[in-house]
Amino acid sequence: GFRLALTGTPLENHLGELWSLFSILVPGLLGPWKHFRARFAIPIERDNDLAKRERLRELLRPFLLRRTKAQVAPELPPRTEVVRSIELSDDERALYEAERRQALEQLAAKAEDPKKRFAVLGALTRLRRLACHPTLVHPESRVSSSKLAELMELAADLRREGHRSLVFSQFTTHLAIVRRALEAKGWEVLYLDGSTPAAKRGELVDRWQRGEAPFFLISLKAGGTGQNLTAADTVIHLDPWWNPAVEDQASDRTHRIGQDKPVTVVRLVSQGTIEEAVMQLHEQKRELARGILEGAETNAKLSVDDLLELLEG
Repeated sequence: GFRLALTGTPLENHLGELWSLFSILVPGLLGPWKHFRARFAIPIERDNDLAKRERLRELLRPFLLRRTKAQVAPELPPRTEVVRSIELSDDERALYEAERRQALEQLAAKAEDPKKRFAVLGALTRLRRLACHPTLVHPESRVSSSKLAELMELAADLRREGHRSLVFSQFTTHLAIVRRALEAKGWEVLYLDGSTPAAKRGELVDRWQRGEAPFFLISLKAGGTGQNLTAADTVIHLDPWWNPAVEDQASDRTHRIGQDKPVTVVRLVSQGTIEEAVMQLHEQKRELARGILEGAETNAKLSVDDLLELLEG
């Protein structure tokens, strides 16, 4: 006699996600999308209208039952978040700045192009790659990666102290570089990305849980959900993703029921790059969710101009 939706992330990016859920759960409650967008989404996301935010929260409250992980599994050990800030070398900085300036020049010529948003996102992705390793954008480059050097130092410490680590990246090409570097040290590595067959994934998870390797390299989208990897006690995010909910889901592969060790989540962030701006966006995204689900203030979602501002740095 009723409909039920179960989700760990009812609101990740924007209020349209909540509207989609409630259009199925309670048809008509929020009205047509055009009406909802004008009444709530634009005033809350663009104008930070606190009165509209409170009105929407009150409207949805009778239909939401929210339980956090701390309520569901209070016995879980603590989870610690650490950001390791990495200073790029002069050569890396020169490559990054040249790429950024070139992108701005090319985008200036697309001022009236309706597809400009995609061009901006493409430029930002190139900068995100460059902040990880020069060869991800310039395959012929001989400039070494400060981030890789930092990771290898961290990996050596973790290996020596007997920790076992999940290593996430959005870029499989980045994971491939890391895999070669770890294996060159003689350390066994398990690897999973979107091309890994379903049957093989189960085998890899079983091997990990049995303790067969100290490092498990996983692409963020492929391993962010559905896996139980509680044999790890450390999570390393090689590159920050726009949405913190996606990273949190990946980290929760190990910080979940069955975990009996404290978990440390480490994010490697290159100084003075787009990665620092992405980390600032993380808090904005969390505030948007809290503003509706818990009543805190919200922040606007990103327009093309906002994205350009990130690029201009």
